[in-house]
Amino acid sequence: MNRRIAHVGVAVVNMDEAVRAFSILLDKEPDSFEDVADQKVKTAIYQTGESSLEFLIGTAPDSPITKYLEKRGTGIHHVCLRVDDLSAELMRLKEAGIRLIDEKPRAGAEGMLVAFVHPKSTAGILIELQQFKL
Repeated sequence: MNRRIAHVGVAVVNMDEAVRAFSILLDKEPDSFEDVADQKVKTAIYQTGESSLEFLIGTAPDSPITKYLEKRGTGIHHVCLRVDDLSAELMRLKEAGIRLIDEKPRAGAEGMLVAFVHPKSTAGILIELQQFKL
């Protein structure tokens, strides 16, 4: 199965500040902004070659990103790997004893299907798996 780093997700306390800084650093404006309602998050995405930087801020007090920021502050939240067949990958990981947060794909940003792998199974790093919707 083909896998590659799709993006690095960065949780931020202040989206305007992050966009201002990275627009200067990358010498461009974000390629897109998106509200992902079911995940209660707003994103700003910068394409950087084959991968991207995804800045995240919670849109509600019970958003997972809001809770993350309350505990840890701004920083890398997750690494996203693109896979060809998300359902098959989730089954393979589960059979291998990897702990999953999502056992089935769900809608994510940019029209993708996503699922998360629990950091207790991945050396403390939250991993997002992503597949283009068919």
